[in-house]
Amino acid sequence: MDAVFRALADPTRRSLLDELYERDGQTLSALEQRLPMTRFGVMKHLEVLEEAGLVVTRKRGREKLHFLNPVPIRLVHDRWVSKYAEPWASALSDLKTRLEEDDSMDTQISGKRPWTAEATEKVFEVYIKATPERVWQAITDSELRQKYSFGVGIVSDWTPGSRVEGVHPRSGQAISEGENLEVDPPHRLVQSFRALWSDEIKAEGTSRVTWEIEPVGDSCRVTVTHDQLGPDANGELYGGWPMILSGLKTLLETGELLTTPGSLRYSQADEWVA
Repeated sequence: MDAVFRALADPTRRSLLDELYERDGQTLSALEQRLPMTRFGVMKHLEVLEEAGLVVTRKRGREKLHFLNPVPIRLVHDRWVSKYAEPWASALSDLKTRLEEDDSMDTQISGKRPWTAEATEKVFEVYIKATPERVWQAITDSELRQKYSFGVGIVSDWTPGSRVEGVHPRSGQAISEGENLEVDPPHRLVQSFRALWSDEIKAEGTSRVTWEIEPVGDSCRVTVTHDQLGPDANGELYGGWPMILSGLKTLLETGELLTTPGSLRYSQADEWVA
Protein backbone atom coordinates (compact mmCIF):
# COMPACT_ATOMS: atom_id res chain seq x y z
CA MET A 1 0.00 0.00 0.00
CA ASP A 2 3.00 2.32 0.25
CA ALA A 3 2.96 2.72 -3.53
CA VAL A 4 -0.73 3.69 -3.44
CA PHE A 5 -0.21 6.39 -0.82
CA ARG A 6 2.89 7.64 -2.62
CA ALA A 7 0.98 7.92 -5.87
CA LEU A 8 -1.97 9.70 -4.26
CA ALA A 9 0.28 12.19 -2.44
CA ASP A 10 0.95 14.16 -5.64
CA PRO A 11 -1.76 16.65 -6.75
CA THR A 12 -0.98 16.14 -10.44
CA ARG A 13 -1.51 12.41 -10.15
CA ARG A 14 -4.75 13.00 -8.29
CA SER A 15 -5.80 15.28 -11.15
CA LEU A 16 -5.10 12.49 -13.63
CA LEU A 17 -7.28 10.12 -11.62
CA ASP A 18 -10.00 12.79 -11.56
CA GLU A 19 -9.83 13.01 -15.34
CA LEU A 20 -10.21 9.24 -15.68
CA TYR A 21 -13.01 9.28 -13.12
CA GLU A 22 -14.89 11.74 -15.31
CA ARG A 23 -14.08 9.94 -18.57
CA ASP A 24 -12.47 6.53 -18.45
CA GLY A 25 -10.32 4.95 -21.17
CA GLN A 26 -8.44 8.06 -22.33
CA THR A 27 -5.28 8.18 -24.43
CA LEU A 28 -2.06 9.88 -23.38
CA SER A 29 -2.72 12.65 -25.90
CA ALA A 30 -6.16 13.34 -24.43
CA LEU A 31 -4.81 13.48 -20.87
CA GLU A 32 -1.88 15.65 -21.93
CA GLN A 33 -4.25 18.33 -23.22
CA ARG A 34 -5.82 18.68 -19.79
CA LEU A 35 -2.65 19.32 -17.82
CA PRO A 36 -0.19 22.25 -18.00
CA MET A 37 2.92 20.11 -18.50
CA THR A 38 4.89 18.28 -21.15
CA ARG A 39 3.91 14.93 -22.62
CA PHE A 40 6.94 13.38 -20.91
CA GLY A 41 5.80 14.75 -17.54
CA VAL A 42 2.34 13.24 -17.95
CA MET A 43 3.91 9.91 -18.95
CA LYS A 44 6.04 9.84 -15.79
CA HIS A 45 3.03 10.49 -13.57
CA LEU A 46 1.03 7.79 -15.34
CA GLU A 47 3.88 5.34 -14.81
CA VAL A 48 3.73 5.96 -11.05
CA LEU A 49 -0.04 5.42 -11.09
CA GLU A 50 0.36 2.19 -13.08
CA GLU A 51 3.00 0.90 -10.64
CA ALA A 52 0.57 1.54 -7.80
CA GLY A 53 -2.18 -0.31 -9.69
CA LEU A 54 -4.40 2.77 -9.78
CA VAL A 55 -4.30 2.93 -13.58
CA VAL A 56 -4.58 -0.03 -15.95
CA THR A 57 -3.75 0.27 -19.66
CA ARG A 58 -5.17 -1.59 -22.64
CA LYS A 59 -4.15 -1.50 -26.31
CA ARG A 60 -6.93 -0.77 -28.77
CA GLY A 61 -5.47 -0.83 -32.26
CA ARG A 62 -2.67 1.74 -32.30
CA GLU A 63 -3.97 3.51 -29.22
CA LYS A 64 -3.12 2.87 -25.59
CA LEU A 65 -6.08 3.57 -23.33
CA HIS A 66 -5.83 4.38 -19.62
CA PHE A 67 -8.47 3.14 -17.17
CA LEU A 68 -9.00 4.11 -13.56
CA ASN A 69 -8.66 1.05 -11.30
CA PRO A 70 -10.29 1.79 -7.92
CA VAL A 71 -9.52 -1.64 -6.44
CA PRO A 72 -6.35 -0.53 -4.52
CA ILE A 73 -8.33 2.31 -2.95
CA ARG A 74 -11.04 -0.17 -2.00
CA LEU A 75 -8.39 -2.38 -0.36
CA VAL A 76 -7.28 0.60 1.75
CA HIS A 77 -10.90 1.21 2.71
CA ASP A 78 -11.53 -2.43 3.64
CA ARG A 79 -8.40 -2.52 5.80
CA TRP A 80 -9.15 0.52 7.94
CA VAL A 81 -12.89 1.24 7.76
CA SER A 82 -14.84 -1.11 10.02
CA LYS A 83 -18.37 -2.31 9.45
CA TYR A 84 -19.47 0.04 12.22
CA ALA A 85 -17.74 3.12 10.85
CA GLU A 86 -18.64 2.63 7.17
CA PRO A 87 -22.26 3.89 7.36
CA TRP A 88 -21.10 7.10 9.03
CA ALA A 89 -18.17 7.59 6.65
CA SER A 90 -20.38 6.91 3.63
CA ALA A 91 -23.12 9.25 4.83
CA LEU A 92 -20.70 12.10 5.51
CA SER A 93 -18.96 11.58 2.18
CA ASP A 94 -22.30 11.63 0.33
CA LEU A 95 -23.35 14.76 2.21
CA LYS A 96 -20.11 16.54 1.31
CA THR A 97 -20.47 15.54 -2.34
CA ARG A 98 -24.08 16.71 -2.54
CA LEU A 99 -23.30 20.06 -0.93
CA GLU A 100 -20.34 20.75 -3.20
CA GLU A 101 -21.81 19.57 -6.50
CA ASP A 102 -23.95 21.73 -8.73
CA ASP A 103 -27.63 21.31 -7.86
CA SER A 104 -28.37 20.86 -11.55
CA MET A 105 -26.46 17.60 -11.69
CA ASP A 106 -29.40 15.24 -11.87
CA THR A 107 -27.17 12.21 -12.43
CA GLN A 108 -26.33 12.12 -8.73
CA ILE A 109 -30.00 12.15 -7.79
CA SER A 110 -30.82 9.30 -10.15
CA GLY A 111 -28.13 7.07 -8.67
CA LYS A 112 -25.81 7.52 -11.63
CA ARG A 113 -22.48 9.30 -11.40
CA PRO A 114 -20.75 11.74 -13.71
CA TRP A 115 -18.24 9.09 -14.73
CA THR A 116 -20.96 6.91 -16.25
CA ALA A 117 -21.34 9.33 -19.16
CA GLU A 118 -19.19 7.33 -21.58
CA ALA A 119 -18.84 4.06 -19.74
CA THR A 120 -18.60 1.54 -22.56
CA GLU A 121 -15.72 -0.33 -20.90
CA LYS A 122 -14.37 -0.64 -17.34
CA VAL A 123 -11.20 -2.45 -16.26
CA PHE A 124 -10.43 -3.65 -12.70
CA GLU A 125 -7.23 -5.35 -11.57
CA VAL A 126 -5.87 -6.89 -8.38
CA TYR A 127 -2.91 -9.10 -7.42
CA ILE A 128 -3.72 -12.13 -5.27
CA LYS A 129 -1.24 -14.46 -3.61
CA ALA A 130 -2.82 -17.71 -4.81
CA THR A 131 -2.54 -20.19 -7.65
CA PRO A 132 -4.63 -19.77 -10.81
CA GLU A 133 -6.49 -22.94 -9.86
CA ARG A 134 -7.55 -21.51 -6.48
CA VAL A 135 -8.68 -18.28 -8.08
CA TRP A 136 -10.67 -20.14 -10.72
CA GLN A 137 -12.32 -22.29 -8.05
CA ALA A 138 -13.31 -19.19 -6.08
CA ILE A 139 -14.87 -17.65 -9.20
CA THR A 140 -16.86 -20.73 -10.26
CA ASP A 141 -17.77 -22.38 -6.93
CA SER A 142 -21.13 -21.06 -5.73
CA GLU A 143 -20.41 -21.49 -2.02
CA LEU A 144 -17.10 -19.65 -2.28
CA ARG A 145 -18.59 -16.97 -4.53
CA GLN A 146 -21.18 -16.11 -1.88
CA LYS A 147 -18.40 -15.28 0.57
CA TYR A 148 -17.10 -12.27 -1.37
CA SER A 149 -19.84 -11.34 -3.86
CA PHE A 150 -22.52 -9.73 -1.67
CA GLY A 151 -23.71 -13.16 -0.56
CA VAL A 152 -24.75 -14.03 -4.12
CA GLY A 153 -23.97 -17.51 -5.46
CA ILE A 154 -23.52 -18.63 -9.05
CA VAL A 155 -24.99 -21.57 -10.98
CA SER A 156 -23.62 -23.03 -14.23
CA ASP A 157 -22.09 -26.17 -15.66
CA TRP A 158 -19.17 -24.03 -16.95
CA THR A 159 -19.16 -25.25 -20.54
CA PRO A 160 -19.02 -22.92 -23.56
CA GLY A 161 -22.52 -21.81 -24.52
CA SER A 162 -24.06 -22.83 -21.20
CA ARG A 163 -26.25 -20.61 -19.05
CA VAL A 164 -24.94 -18.85 -15.95
CA GLU A 165 -27.05 -17.32 -13.19
CA GLY A 166 -26.28 -15.24 -10.13
CA VAL A 167 -28.67 -16.44 -7.43
CA HIS A 168 -29.73 -15.25 -4.01
CA PRO A 169 -28.53 -17.80 -1.40
CA ARG A 170 -31.86 -18.06 0.47
CA SER A 171 -34.64 -17.46 -2.04
CA GLY A 172 -32.84 -18.92 -5.06
CA GLN A 173 -34.03 -15.88 -6.99
CA ALA A 174 -31.95 -15.08 -10.09
CA ILE A 175 -30.51 -11.57 -9.90
CA SER A 176 -28.35 -11.86 -13.01
CA GLU A 177 -28.16 -14.10 -16.04
CA GLY A 178 -25.92 -14.71 -19.01
CA GLU A 179 -24.05 -17.18 -21.18
CA ASN A 180 -20.53 -18.61 -20.93
CA LEU A 181 -18.93 -17.36 -24.13
CA GLU A 182 -15.38 -18.63 -23.46
CA VAL A 183 -14.32 -21.11 -20.77
CA ASP A 184 -10.58 -21.72 -20.50
CA PRO A 185 -9.74 -22.85 -16.94
CA PRO A 186 -7.89 -21.62 -15.04
CA HIS A 187 -6.95 -18.58 -17.11
CA ARG A 188 -9.89 -16.99 -18.92
CA LEU A 189 -13.66 -16.80 -18.57
CA VAL A 190 -15.87 -14.64 -20.79
CA GLN A 191 -19.57 -14.26 -20.05
CA SER A 192 -22.49 -12.20 -21.24
CA PHE A 193 -24.18 -10.43 -18.34
CA ARG A 194 -27.70 -9.11 -17.79
CA ALA A 195 -28.65 -7.72 -14.39
CA LEU A 196 -32.16 -8.46 -13.11
CA TRP A 197 -32.36 -6.81 -9.70
CA SER A 198 -34.60 -3.90 -10.73
CA ASP A 199 -36.68 -2.82 -13.70
CA GLU A 200 -34.33 0.11 -14.29
CA ILE A 201 -31.30 -2.16 -14.39
CA LYS A 202 -33.02 -4.75 -16.58
CA ALA A 203 -33.54 -2.00 -19.16
CA GLU A 204 -29.74 -1.61 -19.43
CA GLY A 205 -29.65 -4.79 -21.50
CA THR A 206 -26.77 -7.23 -21.92
CA SER A 207 -23.08 -6.46 -21.41
CA ARG A 208 -19.97 -8.66 -21.18
CA VAL A 209 -17.64 -9.63 -18.33
CA THR A 210 -14.16 -11.10 -18.91
CA TRP A 211 -12.07 -12.67 -16.14
CA GLU A 212 -8.35 -13.04 -16.87
CA ILE A 213 -6.03 -14.87 -14.47
CA GLU A 214 -2.31 -14.53 -15.13
CA PRO A 215 0.33 -16.15 -12.87
CA VAL A 216 3.00 -13.73 -11.64
CA GLY A 217 5.59 -15.44 -9.45
CA ASP A 218 3.77 -16.96 -6.47
CA SER A 219 0.72 -14.78 -7.13
CA CYS A 220 -1.84 -14.03 -9.82
CA ARG A 221 -2.91 -10.88 -11.58
CA VAL A 222 -6.70 -11.01 -11.79
CA THR A 223 -8.28 -8.62 -14.28
CA VAL A 224 -11.99 -8.08 -14.76
CA THR A 225 -13.06 -6.22 -17.89
CA HIS A 226 -16.70 -5.19 -18.02
CA ASP A 227 -17.45 -3.93 -21.51
CA GLN A 228 -20.16 -3.64 -24.16
CA LEU A 229 -21.88 -1.27 -21.75
CA GLY A 230 -24.25 1.37 -23.02
CA PRO A 231 -23.02 4.95 -23.57
CA ASP A 232 -24.93 6.08 -20.46
CA ALA A 233 -24.59 2.92 -18.41
CA ASN A 234 -25.84 2.92 -14.83
CA GLY A 235 -23.00 2.66 -12.33
CA GLU A 236 -24.82 -0.14 -10.50
CA LEU A 237 -23.79 -2.50 -13.31
CA TYR A 238 -20.07 -2.28 -12.59
CA GLY A 239 -19.70 -0.28 -9.37
CA GLY A 240 -19.48 -3.40 -7.20
CA TRP A 241 -16.38 -4.88 -8.83
CA PRO A 242 -13.84 -3.16 -6.52
CA MET A 243 -15.55 -4.61 -3.44
CA ILE A 244 -15.89 -8.05 -5.06
CA LEU A 245 -12.20 -8.21 -5.99
CA SER A 246 -11.16 -6.89 -2.58
CA GLY A 247 -13.25 -9.61 -0.96
CA LEU A 248 -11.80 -12.26 -3.26
CA LYS A 249 -8.26 -11.22 -2.36
CA THR A 250 -9.06 -11.18 1.38
CA LEU A 251 -10.70 -14.60 1.24
CA LEU A 252 -7.91 -16.35 -0.68
CA GLU A 253 -5.02 -14.74 1.20
CA THR A 254 -6.38 -14.82 4.76
CA GLY A 255 -9.42 -17.10 4.76
CA GLU A 256 -11.41 -14.25 6.31
CA LEU A 257 -14.51 -12.48 5.05
CA LEU A 258 -15.05 -8.76 4.63
CA THR A 259 -17.47 -7.45 7.24
CA THR A 260 -18.33 -4.06 5.80
CA PRO A 261 -22.08 -3.52 5.30
CA GLY A 262 -21.75 -3.63 1.52
CA SER A 263 -20.05 -7.02 1.57
CA LEU A 264 -22.75 -8.42 3.86
CA ARG A 265 -25.62 -6.62 2.15
CA TYR A 266 -27.57 -9.65 0.90
CA SER A 267 -25.98 -12.52 2.79
CA GLN A 268 -28.69 -12.60 5.47
CA ALA A 269 -31.64 -11.11 3.57
CA ASP A 270 -34.51 -13.45 2.77
CA GLU A 271 -34.85 -12.06 -0.76
CA TRP A 272 -33.17 -9.70 -3.16
CA VAL A 273 -34.10 -6.04 -2.68
CA ALA A 274 -32.39 -3.49 -4.93
